Amino acid sequence: MAAADYDSFFLWAGVKPPAVLDKAKSVYLLAGEVRADDNRRFVSLRPQAPSADHAQVWLVLRVERIDWQPSVTRQLLGELARWKAAGANVRGVQIDFDSATLGLDRYAEFLKGLKRELPRGTRLSVTGLMDWSANGDPAALAKLGTVVDEVVVQTYQGRTTIPGYERYLASLSKLCLPYKVALAEGGEWQAPAGLAADPHFKGYVVFLLPQAKG
Repeated sequence: MAAADYDSFFLWAGVKPPAVLDKAKSVYLLAGEVRADDNRRFVSLRPQAPSADHAQVWLVLRVERIDWQPSVTRQLLGELARWKAAGANVRGVQIDFDSATLGLDRYAEFLKGLKRELPRGTRLSVTGLMDWSANGDPAALAKLGTVVDEVVVQTYQGRTTIPGYERYLASLSKLCLPYKVALAEGGEWQAPAGLAADPHFKGYVVFLLPQAKG
């Protein structure tokens, strides 16, 4: 697949913004992370706040653990306020955490608490694993659906499309909540039959890769 055919993108720290962002409708920007060795600190990865732009932006926090100290939430809220003060058209916050399928109930509880702390009107998005819809507990998925505004389901690992993604995606309708499908730039992709007709399907997000130096 070619990034130029889409209008929603992930832009990670260290990746130079490519020309396709000029027509983007939404951009998920990695702002920071919570690392496994420190649950007290929001590690900033984007010193400069995004400026006013035509695209909606999501503040993405990559997370390796969810037993945060309150200091992390305070830092997250401070970053969100800084982006808004810079004029960015902030759509919401996204948590990028690879929750195990069996841990979805606990994850939903964590997200419920986080959403209470977000400013009114701030939407909450999460990245999701394909295994969630294939093997997740229906009750846990339903609980997640009462908390988040969308799930962006990743079809890749690292920079490569996961083999057999078609089998996993056949069960996406089980999510019963708004979802998008994340694709790796330049990766393999063939939309499953019926995906476009699913009322919960809200489009694609392309994970942009560093451009090869010529």
